[in-house]
Amino acid sequence: MQTQIQALLEEGAEGEAVVKSGGGATEMAKPQNFDGTLSKVTEFIMVYKLYIKMKLRKESVEEQVQWVLSYIQGEQQMCGKKM
Repeated sequence: MQTQIQALLEEGAEGEAVVKSGGGATEMAKPQNFDGTLSKVTEFIMVYKLYIKMKLRKESVEEQVQWVLSYIQGEQQMCGKKM
């Protein structure tokens, strides 16, 4: 798991560095928008959990959820049916 997290931190979105450490606070690139692709759900959850732990841990749960929802795009689906 540690190796996977480290790989995510180093790769980032499209190969760019995500976390830069040194001296002060940790800098982290914002995650890419999630387009609703089912095959990317696990990656989406991991990336957003990591970002919340790193950057939004002091925010309320409501603010964290609102932040995550602001990155979701595409058609809404419920039980495999478009809404």
